Amino acid sequence: MLGVPAAYDWIAHHAGRRPATLAIHDLQTARKFTYAELDARTDRLAAALAALGIARGDRVALLAPNCAEYFEVQFACGRLGAIMLPLNWRLTVPELEYILGDSTPTLLIHDKAFAQQARELSKHLLEIDHDRPDGAPDSAYERALAAAPAASAPVALSHDDAAMVMYTSGTTGHPKGAIITHGMVFWNCVNLGIPALITPETVQLVVLPLFHTGGLNCYANPVLHAGGTILIMRTFDPGLALDYLSDPSLGITHFFAVPAPYQFMMQHPKFQGADLSRLRIAGVGGAPCALSILETWTGRGVPLVQGWGMTETSPAGTMLDAADAIRKLGSAGKALMHTAIRIVDDEGNDVAPGGIGELLIKGSNITPGYWNKPDATKSSFTGDWLHTGDAARLDEEGFVYIVDRWKDMYISGGENVYPAEVENVLFQLPQVADAAIIGVPNERWGEVGMAIVVRKPDQALDEGDIIRHCLARLAKFKVPQSVAFVDVLPRNATGKVLKRELRAQFTP
Repeated sequence: MLGVPAAYDWIAHHAGRRPATLAIHDLQTARKFTYAELDARTDRLAAALAALGIARGDRVALLAPNCAEYFEVQFACGRLGAIMLPLNWRLTVPELEYILGDSTPTLLIHDKAFAQQARELSKHLLEIDHDRPDGAPDSAYERALAAAPAASAPVALSHDDAAMVMYTSGTTGHPKGAIITHGMVFWNCVNLGIPALITPETVQLVVLPLFHTGGLNCYANPVLHAGGTILIMRTFDPGLALDYLSDPSLGITHFFAVPAPYQFMMQHPKFQGADLSRLRIAGVGGAPCALSILETWTGRGVPLVQGWGMTETSPAGTMLDAADAIRKLGSAGKALMHTAIRIVDDEGNDVAPGGIGELLIKGSNITPGYWNKPDATKSSFTGDWLHTGDAARLDEEGFVYIVDRWKDMYISGGENVYPAEVENVLFQLPQVADAAIIGVPNERWGEVGMAIVVRKPDQALDEGDIIRHCLARLAKFKVPQSVAFVDVLPRNATGKVLKRELRAQFTP
C-alpha cells in the first residue's frame, strides 16, 4: 500500500477545514482546544519527541488519567511513525513492569499523580502537571512543547503501520499487547460513525478510561474524525455525569459506557430529574448489560444501543441500530459494515440460528497479531477469522446475542479478568495446594472473582490472608471478592479443572 504523509491525521485535516471548532474540552482542567490549537500542540509534541530521538517504530508510553494529552500523544506519534503505548493506571508496578519489559518503550510520559510509579518504571520520563493551583501549565511536558524546534514533515504511513499497542489480560497469566494499526483505527471510525449518527455537530461526554480501546475509540476518535467535539471527564462520577448530560450549554449528544456507569447513574438521586433529551445515542458495551438497566434507561426515553467488540477488533464488531434498540432488547446487533462474523461449533462448523457457538470475526478492523507473541497470534486465528472467545447465538433475523464467554475470562466493571493471572498469584502462597478463580454475579460490578482454594495439610490460611496477598500484587478489579475452601477441585481426565462444576456449585 502506498504510504502518504498524514493520511490518517484527522486533527491536521480539521485544523485546515474548521480551525475554530472546539475539538476537546478537558472538564477537569477547564482547558479547551480548537482543532487549530490541538494541531499546533500535536506538532510541537512531535517535534519535541523527535528531538529526544524518537523515530519510526519507537514506542512512547503514557501513564495518565483521562486528559487531552492522550490525543496529542496519539497523533504526535502518528506524525513520527512512532507507536503509542497507553498504560492502565490501575495496574500495580509489577504488572506494569512486565508490560514495559515486553514493549520496551523509549519514553514514558506520565501524569504527576503517578510520579512515584513512573520513577520505579523508567529513567526516561516526561511529566504532565494538571494540578497547578494557579492553573498555569508548567511541567516538563509543557516546557518540552514550548521549546520544541520546528516540526518536520510527517512520515509516510500506510494502513498496515502500527499506531499503538494495547495490552489486554492474557490467558497464560501475562497480558498480551494487541497491535493496533492505523487502518484499524480508521475503519473503526468508518464502521461506528454511520450507525452511531456521528457528525461534525456531535458532542460526546467521554467517561471510560482512555487507556482502554472503549474510551479511546467509542466514540472519541470517531467524533474527532468527523470534526465534532469531545468532553473528557478525568474520572467518572455518576452525579456529575448527570449534571453534564443535563446542561444545555454543553449540548451533549452522545454518550458511551460499560453497564456499570449506567447502573450507578440510574441509582443516583439526580437520575429522575436529569434532562436527557439531547442525547441522540447512548451506547453500551464491554460486558453483557442487565435487562433492568436497558429497561430503566429506555423508560427515560433513552434507548441504550448495544454493541460488541474487543481490543483486538479496534473495538467495534457489532452494533444494534437505534431503530431496533427496543424491538431487539438485549441483542448486540449485527456485524458492522466492513466486518464479517460467524458463529461456529467446536469443529468449526457454522451453527444454525438459535444454536450457541463461538463468535468469529474478520475484516480490516482486526489486529494483525500480538506484540512479541507469534504463538498467541497463530492460535488466535483460523485463516483470516479471529477467535473471540465469546459464546453467542443468532436469531432468525440475524441479530447477535452474546450469551457467555467461551473461555474462562469474566468481566468486572467493564474490565476483563483472566483467572490464570489471578491463580498464578494465589499459587505464590505456600499454604495453597490448589486454586481456581471463577466469576460470580455481582449487583454493582456485573461479576467479581471468587477464589476456590485447597489448603495444604495442616496449614492455616483464611480469606483475609488471601485477599491481602492479592491486593499487594494485583489491580483491585482483579482481586477476588470472596474465598471458598474445599478439599479437592473437580478435574477431568486430562487434569483440567472443571470450572463449570464450580460455577454450578458456587454461583447463586
